Amino acid sequence: MSRIRQHVRGSRLATAGIAAATATLLAAALSPVADAADRPTRATALDHAAAALAEHAASLGLTATQGTSVRDVVIDKDGTQHVRYDRTYRELPVLGGDFVVHLAPDGAYRSANRATRSTISLPTIAPKVSAPEAADTAVNALRAANLGDTLKQVKAKPQLVVDALHGTPRLAWRTNAVGLDSLGNPVARTVLTDARTGARIDAWDSLETATGDGASLYGGTVPLETTLSGSTYQLKDPTRGNTYTGDAENKTDLCIFGICISRAPATLFTDTDNHWGTGAAADRSTAAVDAQYGTDVTWDYYKNVHGRNGIGNDGKGSYNRVHYGNNYANAFWDDSCFCMTYGDGNATQLGPLVALDVAGHEMSHGVTSKSANLTYSGESGGLNEATSDIFGSLVEFYANNSSDVGDYLIGEKIVRSGFGRDALRYMDKPSKDGNSADYWSSSVGNLDVHYSSGVANHFAYLLAEGSGTKTVNGVTYNSPTYNGSTVTGIGRDKLGAIWYRALTVYMTSSTNYAGARTATLNAARDLYGSGGTEYNAVAAAWSAVNVN
Repeated sequence: MSRIRQHVRGSRLATAGIAAATATLLAAALSPVADAADRPTRATALDHAAAALAEHAASLGLTATQGTSVRDVVIDKDGTQHVRYDRTYRELPVLGGDFVVHLAPDGAYRSANRATRSTISLPTIAPKVSAPEAADTAVNALRAANLGDTLKQVKAKPQLVVDALHGTPRLAWRTNAVGLDSLGNPVARTVLTDARTGARIDAWDSLETATGDGASLYGGTVPLETTLSGSTYQLKDPTRGNTYTGDAENKTDLCIFGICISRAPATLFTDTDNHWGTGAAADRSTAAVDAQYGTDVTWDYYKNVHGRNGIGNDGKGSYNRVHYGNNYANAFWDDSCFCMTYGDGNATQLGPLVALDVAGHEMSHGVTSKSANLTYSGESGGLNEATSDIFGSLVEFYANNSSDVGDYLIGEKIVRSGFGRDALRYMDKPSKDGNSADYWSSSVGNLDVHYSSGVANHFAYLLAEGSGTKTVNGVTYNSPTYNGSTVTGIGRDKLGAIWYRALTVYMTSSTNYAGARTATLNAARDLYGSGGTEYNAVAAAWSAVNVN
C-alpha cells in the first residue's frame, strides 16, 4: 500500500526558547469521565496547546528558528487533551521533529512525547550536495530495488529537510523517485542522503505494500449504503462521508513528486436496481462491492470501537479504485488522493486484492499517517506495518461475517495455489512465512518492514489470545514465547484499545520496539490502571517477544 507523505508548513513559533531539556513524562491515570457538555472542543484544545508551547518551548526544544503545525488532536472522555505537532527548522521539515503535548482537562500542561530529544541547530542550511546529485542517487536506488525490470518514466525530486531520525540532526535531501515498471504499474522509493557529504542515510519503499481479505468475492452477500440519483443508484455512501468506489479501467497514475500529471480514473459504479455484482470476478462491479464493503466495515470499526470519525478523524470519506493496472498484485493507500487502490492480482499467486483485511490494513495506514506517522523503515517501519496487520485483523473480527470469519492469518482469502502457503503472514508465529521475525533482536530493524513487523504481530496475538495451542473460529494456533513463559491473553477488544491509544497518543515517527513497549504500557495504564491485569499482560507479552 502506498502512502505519499506530504509536509504541511505551519507558522513560525514566536517565542524564543533554549535548547531541549528532557521533558518529564508524568504517569497519571485518566480522571473520571467529564460531562459531554464540559469537554473541551478541538478549538479549545488547540488554544490550550498553543499556550503550552509558548510556556514550555525550552523543554520541547522549540526556538525562534522553528515552526510547528498541528497534525492531530485527541480528546479523551474525561477532557484530557493530546495535540500532535510536526516541526520545521528555518522552514525546512524536520524528520523526527514531531511531538505530542498532553494537557489536563482544564488545559494545564502535563507532559510531552518527542520523537527526538536532540537539539535541532545547524550551522547552515546551504547544501554542499546539489539537488541533481541527490536525484541521481535516488534514481539509482530505485533501479537497484527493481533489478531485472526495465523502468520507464523515472523521475526524482529532492526536498531539503533536517534529519533528526538518525542521530545528531543534519541537513539532508529527502528524494522521492518514481517510475513505471514494464507493465505500467507504479514503483517508488524514498531516499535520504546527507546534504553535506552525499552519504546515503536511509531508503524505503514509498508504496507500502500489503494484502488481505474481502466481501462479495470472499464474503458472500453484504449490505451496502448507496445514493439514488434520478433513477440510477451510485456506489456512494452518504452515511460514511460519501465514500465511493470507481473503476480504474486497468489504467495507472503518472505522478511525479506528489504532483499527478494524470491519474487512473475512478469512474463511479452505477446500477439500475441497487443489487451489485454477481460474486464472480468476471463482473467488474463485484470487486467494487468488495472494496466498498471493506471501506464501510473499516469506517464502522474505527467509529464504533475507537470513536474515530473517518480515517482522518474529520468525517470525510475516502474513495476506492478497483481494477488498477495490469495484473497488479497489490493494493495501496495514497495520502495524496486520500484513496484506496486495488489491483486484480496475477491469478496464479494472488487473486483480486479487494479483501476485507486488505481494506482494514491499507486504510489503517491512513490512520497511522494522521497520527504517529511511523517512518516506513527500520523498527518504526515494522511497527507501521504491524499496526495495519493488527487493525486489519481486528476489522475482520469486527465484521462477524460467516463467509469470512475473523482470524490471525493475513491475506488467507486472496492467496492462490501458486503462492505456496495458505496466507501471507501469521500473527501467532510469524516465522511460518519463512521470513518474518518471531522475536526482537538488534538486527530486526534491517529486515523488510513486512518481516520486522512480525515482532509486534506476535506481541499482539499473545496479548489477545495468550501462548500455547488454541483454536479460534476453527483455526488452530500455537504461539511460542522467547523466554519460555506462559502468557495469558486479555482479549481482542483490549488489544485494540491499548494499541489504538498508544498509536494516537504516545507513539511518534521514530518509535522503535522499546518505545512501543513504553507506549502500550502507558496506554494500558491510562485505560485500566497501573499494575493491573492488563498492564501486566502488556509487559509479559512484550517480554515474550524479547522486548524488555
